[in-house]
Amino acid sequence: MEKRQEIIDNLIKSYWMEIETVINYIANSVNLDGVRAEEIKKSLAQDITEEIGHAQTLAKRIKEIGGLVPGSLEFKPSQTFLQPKGDTTDVATVIEGVIEAEEGAIEQYNKIIQLCDGVDYVTQDLVIGLLAMEESHRIEFVGFLKEYKN
Repeated sequence: MEKRQEIIDNLIKSYWMEIETVINYIANSVNLDGVRAEEIKKSLAQDITEEIGHAQTLAKRIKEIGGLVPGSLEFKPSQTFLQPKGDTTDVATVIEGVIEAEEGAIEQYNKIIQLCDGVDYVTQDLVIGLLAMEESHRIEFVGFLKEYKN
């Protein structure tokens, strides 16, 4: 029972991370300016739908294993690295923020996978799928960053 609650708590943490990422992806996908920003804006706009799907998947699993999906009053933002900048042409900083968000999700999902080992294979399998998508997002933005740093 204690392990189950720890899994639920970490699923809730991941749920909030996905929600916050969506908020910041929306802001950055709208706020960025310039020709060089267009590809990043498009990619962020596409990722918004996927990240919302991740949050919905997590919410469903939280409920299925006996948890309660929290409402907005329990939200505590933490993504300082992905906040919109005053310089709306600073695409590289946005890319770096996306990479940091993806790395945070990857770290959190790996933690859940370990927590679930031998305890909850369904949640473990679900999170492995989410982990694969986050790794794919990270690689995409690492590639973007290489281009912007050259």
